Amino acid sequence: MMMAKKQDSRVPIYTVVVVGLSGTEKEKGQCGVGKSCLCNRFVRPSADDFHLDHTSVLSTSDFGGRVVNNDHFLFWGEVGRVLEEGCECRMHVVEQTEFIDDQTFQPHRSTALQPYIKRAACTKLASAEKLMYFCTDQLGLEQDFEQKQMPEGKLQVDGFLLCVDVSRGMNRNFDDQMKFVTNLFNHLGKTKKPIVLVLTKCDEGVERYIKDSHTFAITKKNLPVVETSARSNVNVDLAFFSLIQLIDKSRGKPKISPYFEALKHQSQLIASAKDRYEWLVNNIVKNHNETWPNISRRMQTSPEYKEYVFLEGTAKAKKLFQQHIHRLKQEHIERRRKGYLSTLPLALSSLVSELAEIEHLSWAGVQKVLESKKDFEHWFVVLEDAPWEDTPHLDNMEDERIPFDVLDTTAAEIIFDAHLEHLRNECRRAEIRKEFKAKLMSSPFVTPGKPWEEARSFIMNEDFYQWLEEPEYLDIYNRHQKAIIDKAKEDFQELLLEYSELFYELEVDAKPSKEKMGAIQEVLGEEQRFKALQKLQAERDALVLKHIHFVYHPTKETCPSCPNCVDSKIEQTLASCFPARYPSFTKTHLSESKADRINLVILGKDGLAREMANEIRALCTNDDRYVLDGKMYELVLRPIEGNVRLPVNSFHTATFTPHGCLCLYNSKESLTYVVESLDKLRESTLGRRDNHLSQLPLSLLLVTKRGVGTFGDIGAETAQTLIAQGQQVAGKLQCSFLDPASPGTGYGRNVNERQINQVLKALLENRRSAGFRSGSPPPPPLPPTIRDLQPEPSPEADFRIVMCLMCGDPYDVDQLLSPFLLPQHCRPTSNLASDTSVLLEQTVGGHRQTVELSLLSYHATFSMRKTKLVHGYIAVYSARRKASLETLCAFLCEVQDIIPVQLLAVGESQAELTDSESARELLNQGEDLAHEIEGRFSRIVCGGGGIISGLHRLDLLRPFFMEVMEKRSVVEATHMYDNAPEAAITNETVYSPRCGSPSPVTMLLDSEEDMEASPPYHDGTLTSHGGFKMPDLDSGDTFSVISDLSTFESKLNNKMAPQVRSKPSVTFDLRKSFNPYMDPMTHRRSLTSTMNWPPSGEGVYDPSDYAEPMDAVSKPRLSHEENIYSVPHDSTQGKIITIRNANKMHSNGGGNGSDSEAESSSLERRRKPSAVGVKPRLYRDRSKRLGKFSSFRTSFSIGSDDELGVLPKTKEDEVGALKGDNSLNEDGEDPKKRNILRSLRRPGKKPRPKPRQSITKPIESNYFGLPLVSVVSPDRPIPLFIDKCIRYIEATGLTTEGIYRVSGNKAEMESMQRQFEQDHGLDLVEKDFTVNTVAGALKAFFAELPDPLLPYSLQTELVEAFSKSATLRLFARCFSPQQRTKL
Repeated sequence: MMMAKKQDSRVPIYTVVVVGLSGTEKEKGQCGVGKSCLCNRFVRPSADDFHLDHTSVLSTSDFGGRVVNNDHFLFWGEVGRVLEEGCECRMHVVEQTEFIDDQTFQPHRSTALQPYIKRAACTKLASAEKLMYFCTDQLGLEQDFEQKQMPEGKLQVDGFLLCVDVSRGMNRNFDDQMKFVTNLFNHLGKTKKPIVLVLTKCDEGVERYIKDSHTFAITKKNLPVVETSARSNVNVDLAFFSLIQLIDKSRGKPKISPYFEALKHQSQLIASAKDRYEWLVNNIVKNHNETWPNISRRMQTSPEYKEYVFLEGTAKAKKLFQQHIHRLKQEHIERRRKGYLSTLPLALSSLVSELAEIEHLSWAGVQKVLESKKDFEHWFVVLEDAPWEDTPHLDNMEDERIPFDVLDTTAAEIIFDAHLEHLRNECRRAEIRKEFKAKLMSSPFVTPGKPWEEARSFIMNEDFYQWLEEPEYLDIYNRHQKAIIDKAKEDFQELLLEYSELFYELEVDAKPSKEKMGAIQEVLGEEQRFKALQKLQAERDALVLKHIHFVYHPTKETCPSCPNCVDSKIEQTLASCFPARYPSFTKTHLSESKADRINLVILGKDGLAREMANEIRALCTNDDRYVLDGKMYELVLRPIEGNVRLPVNSFHTATFTPHGCLCLYNSKESLTYVVESLDKLRESTLGRRDNHLSQLPLSLLLVTKRGVGTFGDIGAETAQTLIAQGQQVAGKLQCSFLDPASPGTGYGRNVNERQINQVLKALLENRRSAGFRSGSPPPPPLPPTIRDLQPEPSPEADFRIVMCLMCGDPYDVDQLLSPFLLPQHCRPTSNLASDTSVLLEQTVGGHRQTVELSLLSYHATFSMRKTKLVHGYIAVYSARRKASLETLCAFLCEVQDIIPVQLLAVGESQAELTDSESARELLNQGEDLAHEIEGRFSRIVCGGGGIISGLHRLDLLRPFFMEVMEKRSVVEATHMYDNAPEAAITNETVYSPRCGSPSPVTMLLDSEEDMEASPPYHDGTLTSHGGFKMPDLDSGDTFSVISDLSTFESKLNNKMAPQVRSKPSVTFDLRKSFNPYMDPMTHRRSLTSTMNWPPSGEGVYDPSDYAEPMDAVSKPRLSHEENIYSVPHDSTQGKIITIRNANKMHSNGGGNGSDSEAESSSLERRRKPSAVGVKPRLYRDRSKRLGKFSSFRTSFSIGSDDELGVLPKTKEDEVGALKGDNSLNEDGEDPKKRNILRSLRRPGKKPRPKPRQSITKPIESNYFGLPLVSVVSPDRPIPLFIDKCIRYIEATGLTTEGIYRVSGNKAEMESMQRQFEQDHGLDLVEKDFTVNTVAGALKAFFAELPDPLLPYSLQTELVEAFSKSATLRLFARCFSPQQRTKL
């Protein structure tokens, strides 16, 4: 081989010979000096190709093989490298060694018989067809390895690497080695070839040996020394590169790195590669069941895998993989073990939860107990192969049962000990909790509403602190507080019911005055149940207001027993008995049981939010439900008065998502708080998912705090300024501004139902629009209820009885009603308007009678005691509930004493009626009451066991039915007698139960404004046709009828003007009440034929003395409004029913006018019978048990709440009334005409009262309150104000419900009139007045005219014409069509 030349552009090829100590074991020891490993690492640097075992002891065949080829040197092959200078070179690596015969252990004989020292110094090498050497395994198996021949010819040696083993070799003396190396170096030096001294096995090197080697090199005139380690691959390439640099003089002096520096660099390189490889394995291998072949194939192309395998080899890479797999498996085992151990407490709690069962057992004994449990296999699994880590159960993730051998571990026993200790602690803690609860119940210091901070010092002791955590005892205390508060509220509600008579005597309405609220508190103040809520005054006031709302507006929804109102129970019972007749009761019950939820935030400062929440709750039912447009909603209120950024004042909580916000203010500061709070809310929700809070529907309302009064009390200018500021803020916030609330005198509310309805409707509309945009269909409408139907007459019954039941009584209502609803004598009414009424077929007094029995609650019956025709009452009360008896008494107070009453005391068992002292007391009170009012009393048993007492039979009521039948005519006559004037005023038609024609006292209908609203329950069972019935006519008596008719007309036309006098008493001939004047076909009776009036004379009653109703004429107004109350009612499908004061005609109270109707005329008032000796008395006057709160009725009779009432009569009025007809006959005028004029004249001769005070106008008005001629002209015959109002209503309000019925806003009406007086060209559309405001102002214009539209001068003629035509029509209506044809 020729040496490389500088001018040669080809890659130079060098031949490097590695030499060192060789020979027999005696000469070199048991191992070589590392020549083969050095060559192996340089030629094949990959860790997988590196072999540590290269033996020199060969068999003869191996020695003669093509690899050794009978030579004592090995050809390692040709290697290419890039030097540091960037130049590439190639090298032939040859190892000079000496092979030993494995038989003789002497060197093999070869072609060259020279000793090793001389052979090693040979500079030319040649061997025909010699193969490249890989490893010892190649010998004899050359065909399994790559076969590459040594170049033909002789190789020219370019340099030598002299190896010195610096490790502690076995059976080898280092000094002897150095002698051999010195001798060998001397022979090599003779060749003049470069030599590099290579120290091998430096990873196991001895410091002295290394030092001696360096000393040897120094003595040899700068002999280069390279410290290497073939096993660690340190400085191997450096040794060969250093020799190349010595061979090629142009490359400069070689730079040799110290061993430890090179080792550090190599270690860092390996560590970095290992880290990258481990990262690769962690990312790829996630399951401990992965195998190396699959993973290695997946990593073949990864550079991290290649690098690490090159440096460390596949074996180490596999080892790291196996370590990772082992770690994954151990982690999996540990996870499963932790899972098993975490489940073990649950298993122990489920299987051995009783302390007494395991307290005396060891852990081994407990394991046996566990195996005997029924649910053992649910928690544990017994594996055949152990341990469980080596079983398939380890990887069965679906089976979470605990291997039973896990219980043998120490950790499991520790868990059992903890479980045992837990059971002991729980037993002790349960005892402490029981003691704590008992302490709370027995302590007199724990009262409803008392904060924990005030009570803890009286309750807590050392044991409580030791065994109970603070959240635990606070939770127990809060639960106890909730229980006693609920109980106190229930007791207080029962107390309110026990004082039912007080509330009805006070005549409380929607705005109870401060005086009446004070009277209620004065009466109830000494009651312990009242004092129990001393710490919860707001809740107590809310309960009182809610009860007042129930008294004033009694419905099933406002009933304290809701949703278990007895009316609902009656409807269900009737629906089960007669499903075909009452199908809607079931639907109504189902529909009312479900209510949509409305979450409303109330934002206000300084107590405004809390007060408003309490007032709104007072308008709700007991379960916080609110009726809106005939539908029930669950109303949830969240008052907020602090910083909205705090969690306690957050709009949104885990259980509350607001649908809208009602913002309250009463000052500039509170308005600023509202604005700042809304700004904070928007800022806090900006960019968040719940940013819908920033788009909540808002409503702004100006209110006053309770006790301030009206806005006039805070100053008109201040109020107007606050309204203007509020409207400006509402415009900026893009929210609705509600009309300011008008509270009552001192104790009024800040809100009315109209405003709440407006807020809730806006929220519902917003939710509907959101739902529509999201594609959700609108909710279906509610099914119609029975109360939606108009009442119709029921001509099927002979007489009508009302059975009253108390809501919440403990007896079984079904058992009470079952004897009445037996199919053999009970059937439903055919009239759909009969509500909860049935027909009973009974034999009374030997005659078969049909009894219409109406089943109602007391609160549903209160409203019709005076107005509906009822022949008798069955009043039921519970013998164990005082409130039931008190409500019965309150009901009887206003019942006329001629109406028969049957009292039924109901007990749940016979023992209760006989053994219970309280029940006996209530029974005695009921029996005494029945004796005082001359009623009937019975006691029955309706228990919960399903057995009806033998006493509870319908025969028990036959004496009562007999009495009802005997007094029927008296009751009917008295009812028509009392209700004839009211029939014209209130548009009520008086009916008799078996007649089909209208009553002769039925007059022309008044306007809708003058109609009293129907009671909350439309009681169709209590209205039926009645009237007179003329005898059937045949051809023979036609002229007699005509003669009678002529006589009737003559009397009618010539009757004298009625005198204003008291009605005398009326006597009835009961012996003629059944048969003599009955028509056999229709059973219609003539009232006049069954009544015996006293003879005519002075002071004696004559029906002709009384004038006809005067509804067709204008009625003068009083000076003060009648208190009204607008409520949503489901029977009107969303209409607003205006309920007026039901006692406006009471003898002790004055009548009050209203915005929308006029008061009765003086004639109608004077036609009312006096209270002395004429009309029947009330039961309150016959019993000491009743009317115990009558003094309150007298005290508060001057007007209704928040109003002043009518003006008192003047002395001239009283004198004029006493004079009677004598004062009128002095003028010598027609008495009839004078009586009519006198009846129409205003009381006395006092001037006309001032216009009503509903709208306050300037004192000097130039338009309103003037005569009509002052505001019209020939060019404008219609007043300009009237024209504007009519045009506005026709243009914008024809679709508005209740245009003239619903009152407008008083402040807007006043403002409208004031603006019109200032500018007659006022544009109503631009001012955006509501339709009801304009309609109210229009009505006020006519009401304030000095002279009515129908002048007084025409009223006499109008009355005469009306009386004549009305009488003829009524008389003709008594005939059948055939009879009228004959006439």
